[in-house]
Amino acid sequence: MTVFRRKASATRTLTIGTSLGTLAATLMLATPASAQSQDGAAQTSAGVKVPDPAGSSSTAANPNEGVGAADRRSDNAAVTGDVTAAQNETNAQAAGAAAEAATGDPAEGDIVVTGFRRSLENAVVEKKTRDQIVESISAEDIGKLPDASIAESIARLPGLTSQRVSGRSQTISIRGFAPDFSTTLLNGREQTSTSDNRQVEFDQYPSEVVNQVLVYKTPQASIVGQGLAGTVDLRTIRPIEFGRRVISIGGRGTYTDVDKFNPDSKRWGYRVNGTYVDQFLDDRLGVSLAASYIDEPYQFREYRSGGYSTNGPNGAFLVGFPTARGTSTRLKRFGGAGTVEFRPVPEFTSTIDAFYSDFKDLQSRRGVELPLGFGVGDFFGTTFNPATATVTDGVVTAGSFGGVQALVRNDAQRNTAKLYSFGWNNAYKGDDGWNALLDLSYSRTNRSEFSFESYAGTGRGRTRGVNETISFTTNNTGSIFTPQLDYTNPNLFVLTDPAGYGGDIVQAGYFNDRRLTDEIYQVRTEVEKVIEDFFLSGVRVGMNYTRREKTLTPNEAFVTLPNGAQETPIPSQFLLGTFDIGYAFNGIGRALAYNPFDLLNAGVLTLLPRTNANDVLAKAFSVKEDVMTSYVQGNIRQPIGSAELTGNFGVQFVATEQKSTGLIFGPTGTFSQTQGTDYLDVLPSANLSLRLANDFVFRAGVAREIARPRLDDLRIALSYGVDTSSTPPIIRGSAGNANLRPYRATAVDATIEKYFGNSGYIAVQGYYKDLTSFIYRDQERVFDYGGLPAPINAGLLTTSIGTIRQPVNVGGGKLYGVELAGTLPIGRLVGALDGFGLTGGGSYTKTEIRQSPTAPVTDLPGYSRWVANGTAYFEKYGINLRGSVRYRSTFLGELVGFGANRDFRRARDELIVDGQIGYDFNAGFLKGLSVYVQGQNLTDEPFATEENRNELQVSEYQKYGRRYLAGATFKF
Repeated sequence: MTVFRRKASATRTLTIGTSLGTLAATLMLATPASAQSQDGAAQTSAGVKVPDPAGSSSTAANPNEGVGAADRRSDNAAVTGDVTAAQNETNAQAAGAAAEAATGDPAEGDIVVTGFRRSLENAVVEKKTRDQIVESISAEDIGKLPDASIAESIARLPGLTSQRVSGRSQTISIRGFAPDFSTTLLNGREQTSTSDNRQVEFDQYPSEVVNQVLVYKTPQASIVGQGLAGTVDLRTIRPIEFGRRVISIGGRGTYTDVDKFNPDSKRWGYRVNGTYVDQFLDDRLGVSLAASYIDEPYQFREYRSGGYSTNGPNGAFLVGFPTARGTSTRLKRFGGAGTVEFRPVPEFTSTIDAFYSDFKDLQSRRGVELPLGFGVGDFFGTTFNPATATVTDGVVTAGSFGGVQALVRNDAQRNTAKLYSFGWNNAYKGDDGWNALLDLSYSRTNRSEFSFESYAGTGRGRTRGVNETISFTTNNTGSIFTPQLDYTNPNLFVLTDPAGYGGDIVQAGYFNDRRLTDEIYQVRTEVEKVIEDFFLSGVRVGMNYTRREKTLTPNEAFVTLPNGAQETPIPSQFLLGTFDIGYAFNGIGRALAYNPFDLLNAGVLTLLPRTNANDVLAKAFSVKEDVMTSYVQGNIRQPIGSAELTGNFGVQFVATEQKSTGLIFGPTGTFSQTQGTDYLDVLPSANLSLRLANDFVFRAGVAREIARPRLDDLRIALSYGVDTSSTPPIIRGSAGNANLRPYRATAVDATIEKYFGNSGYIAVQGYYKDLTSFIYRDQERVFDYGGLPAPINAGLLTTSIGTIRQPVNVGGGKLYGVELAGTLPIGRLVGALDGFGLTGGGSYTKTEIRQSPTAPVTDLPGYSRWVANGTAYFEKYGINLRGSVRYRSTFLGELVGFGANRDFRRARDELIVDGQIGYDFNAGFLKGLSVYVQGQNLTDEPFATEENRNELQVSEYQKYGRRYLAGATFKF
């Protein structure tokens, strides 16, 4: 619970909760419409509901909202006698001024604002007063979102979920679609990303500097940059609308209960943040500054099977090239946001805001790699004894390998990124109903993904090293091994190429440095006319120009030994001791630990650059997009008896020109080429909301939607040659596709929502999307190579027509589902339970996406059929308790594979449990202090993937452990 000083009113505690099913039905029956309306009116007239930070960022200085958005939402709220956060601000300030004038004591005007319940109430107001279907999260207090990260907060919204990377939520899926199908905005503007694609990785954005998150599930014509699945808009504070001075500081410590298995890792971390908001010149100038710094560890143990060979008895699947390793990550990030808002006259506001993030993810990955199933009958020299085999469901679950030469790996990865974002919004709101805005913005990301692998073994190749016999058992968590050698013996394990990866080169490791640059420029203008007392209540006409350029430059090299050495001992001064994977986890236990960068800097290891290697050059791309969006939107408001019909209809005209520059790899050499295309999308949309006086809202939306192709799919990088194994011989090649068109869909949404004033709601939401254009990433099709240099063995050809594998637009399919969501006040049903509440939702989504009309149904990356989340809480007397669960059924996860390329694997379902306990001091010398303890992943839920949907064919199994956080914030 938080106390604001300087504004005055009476003190009142409001109960907000959530639930589903029968509890919702009981509340509907138990709460008459008249009581709901009176409750809302009482809240308004008393002036006791002090606006929170969310009210300051809900509509202000956001180009997608339009200048008249706040007035439209206020009119929507008035149908049932409710108010928006902005109206609460006005009422509370007026009441506070009156109290201070009567008593002469500003302290009499102290206003108690509940934290998590206030955040839930703001989400209810956002959902209720919008004309679209939306979900939202608001800060509990200044600089304090409900969770430790933005992604975790967003993943608790109905119909949304996240994928964990290194133990933390990083990307978001909306309604069964992968992150590729949604877009992320900052204050209404498109943002660059640190990934190869468009998807934003949310760990770049500190939760302390984000004030509100709004998720649009349905489009409207005036929203630029919206996605096919949905649009996530991160919003920072607007100081004039916030209306008071505040200084807030906070900090927390972090502890991970996973044992310190790397000698250079940490189990403790910390996080500090601060926020300052103030107004000057009689509230004509506002300034807000927020900053956050984090230095926190993440650790996890990991098993990877390396695939499964068919070298078992009768073709049974046999574990291929497994790795058991431990990863220690140290996440360092500084993030800051600032806003200057100037309102020289009531009609005009100019707002400049900036965001900066400096991100470092430093990883040590150490483990042991075993050439097993794929080494049988191969140059590795591994053998398998079929007499020792136990086969279960077509998988060898026990057996023994001989002639195994293990690799001890000490890898390091350094991911760094800097993100810059600037915006300048100018809004004019005329007394005559004419409004206008001009918005300029720029976003840039520079990222380096630096990976360094180092190998040690008993000798180079199978003829020089010491081999061993390894037995194993396999279950649904992976394989457990019983090795014979001592992996901690520096006299036995030396720097070398144990597996003979490099052929003639002694490949003692691999170096990969991927550099990415992403830039977006945007210019937007809009004119709006508000029309009084007419069905068409307003018209918005606007244009937006966006230029985006994304470039990826790879730099790869073999790690070798100097002076042609076959093996080199690890110098004792660089040994860090041993790392411990854990015998219970996979039987490997301990192995030698060192820092490969130290060896490189000392000249013990050297780099052999692969400057002109085709497979490296093929990864490079440079993509440019110029997008001109024009739109017209009409707003609707029509009283129908005691009800009111509100909404909007309109159309976007989106003209796109895309160009991709890359290399063509022909038999006579390489040459650079630029390809591209242009296209026009016409995107009509309509949203209608029927608002009844008894707090029911019926919504419907229909729209044409698009999601642009992945940027890395637009690369060119064409390579080809003659396939002499075909009869007759034919040219075959592979490439990206600079001529891809977007994913396209027609969408229909409908909801029935029942509200309980501004305290809670229950909603049933249905959605249907018909994808008329879908991008299949690996389609083989006919291609004419006649305009390219002739390949070697061209004399064997009878035609220049061949085949090419590349991403192509194909037929789509259907996706549909239903969501049940709610925020329900238990205390309103049972008075003795005042302060208790539930919030959550669940969704079921069915996909029928096909690559062609006759092809089988294909799962979309990130698609889970079932997604559910729920939070139970108690908040009263300064005490705040809450426990949360998140569930998602199996899905196709996107992970980083070999050579930092993306890879898709079938992930198992997950159930994640978190909890928090805290206390807010509201009186005495500690007034304004809040303390809390959080626990994350309390059941130590693993992240696991598998092949062929067989639990015995584990592809990847990660254990992150539990995380505990303790912190405090103080505001004055």
